[in-house]
Amino acid sequence: QLQLVESGGGLVNPGGSLTLSCVVSGSRLDYYYIGWFRQAPGKERDIVSCISKTNDSADYADSVKGRFTISRDNAKNMVYLHMNNLKPEDSADYYCNALTRDGNYWGQGTQVTVSS
Repeated sequence: QLQLVESGGGLVNPGGSLTLSCVVSGSRLDYYYIGWFRQAPGKERDIVSCISKTNDSADYADSVKGRFTISRDNAKNMVYLHMNNLKPEDSADYYCNALTRDGNYWGQGTQVTVSS
């Protein structure tokens, strides 16, 4: 069983940048993919980006392509979401997610608000 804890959210201006972090802990750390989802008030939780644990293959939602970059540090059991050129529509609660052979595990979320 895994535990995921996100951090790095906050208030940023449109066009600004922010980096979210997620630390993964547990006895096995045997996830296949890890990524980020987001959920705005009144909307469903949607995938933002995911990356394989064993290689650099990553996928992005169309709405963030070219602006967001996902990265990981397996030695530190960390995954990051580098967000550039932020837009008001990026405002949401961002959740770290890990896919394991037992299912999906979620963090508690970190809030990102893009506003002037």
